Amino acid sequence: MHIVTGGAGFIGSNVAAALDERGEDIAIVDTFGSDDLKWRNVAKRRVRELLTPDQLPAFLAGSNGGIDSIIHMGAISTTVEKDVDLIIRNNFRGSVDLWNWCATHDVPFVYASSAATYGDGKNGFADDFDQAALATLRPLNPYGWSKHVFDRWVHAEQRAGRSQPPKWAGLKFFNVYGPNEYHKGGQRSVAVQLFEQINSSGVAQLFKSDNPQYADGGQVRDFVWVGDCVSVALWMLGTDEAPNSVYNVGSGVARTFEDKARITFALLGIPPNIEFIDLPESLRGKYQYFTLAALDKLRAAGYDRPMASLEEGLETYIQSYLLREDIFR
Repeated sequence: MHIVTGGAGFIGSNVAAALDERGEDIAIVDTFGSDDLKWRNVAKRRVRELLTPDQLPAFLAGSNGGIDSIIHMGAISTTVEKDVDLIIRNNFRGSVDLWNWCATHDVPFVYASSAATYGDGKNGFADDFDQAALATLRPLNPYGWSKHVFDRWVHAEQRAGRSQPPKWAGLKFFNVYGPNEYHKGGQRSVAVQLFEQINSSGVAQLFKSDNPQYADGGQVRDFVWVGDCVSVALWMLGTDEAPNSVYNVGSGVARTFEDKARITFALLGIPPNIEFIDLPESLRGKYQYFTLAALDKLRAAGYDRPMASLEEGLETYIQSYLLREDIFR
C-alpha cells in the first residue's frame, strides 16, 4: 500500500490517481472540512484507507509491514499564510516524523519541496544539495522557508550518516498547473485563473511590473504540467538509478505570463485582450520575477522523459478538463 499525504490536494490527488490507475492500493491522508471541491478530487479513486492526519500515527503503528512507500505531498502550501507556528507543525515537524518512521521501517519516502526555497532567484535555481549551496538560499515567505528548513534538516541527517529511508527524494516543484487545483482559491495556478477570466469576459488581467527589468506581463515562470510532476515522483520510487537527493521538477523552459494568456486566448478562439493591474501591496518585495528549473541533475539521474511544453500542457488542461462538464481527474 502507498500512503499519499495531501492525497486529496492538488498534486497529491494526481499522484493518487496515477497509482490507482496502475492498480495499486492507496491510503489517502488529508483534511476535507466543508469544502465541496476537495473531496471531488478523489471521488473517482478506489481508496483502501482514508485518514485524517491525526489518525496517521496510529495507522502506521498498526501497519505491520504493509506500507510500500510514503509520498508526502501534504503541507500548508499557501504562500500568504502568516501563522508560522502552524506552518512549522505541519510542514516541518510532520515531515520529520514521517522521515524518521520511514527510516526506522525501511520504507521509501518521496516528499514535496518547492521552488519557493529559492526566494527571488538571485542565487540561481540549481538544485545543488550541499551545505554551502543551501546556505545561500533566502525564501521570501514562511511556506518557502519551511520547505527549505526541512531540506537542510535532511541534508544534515545525510551528512551525519544517520538512519535514512532506503530510497528517498525531495522534489522542488516549480509553478505547477493542472486538474484538481480548484479548491485552492486565490492560490490556484495562473492557468486556471486566466481561463476563467478569458472564457467568461474575453479579457485577461495580468500584474503590472514594478521591476524595470521586466515589462508588464513579462514576469517569467517555469510553468510545469502536473502530469510531469507525478511522473517524476513515481519514477523516483521505481528507479535504482537516481541517488537519494533533492531534485528540481519543472519544464526547464521559462515563459512569461503574457505567453500563457495569449496561448489561452488562442485555444479558446478569442482575440487577445489583456489588461494590466497593479501588483497588490502585500506582494511587493515578495514577488518572484523569474524562475527556471535547472534539470541537469534530474536528467543525469536517468529521468529522460520529455516535459510538456506550455502549449501542450494548456491544451490538455483546457480541452480535457476545463471545458468539460467533469473537470476533475
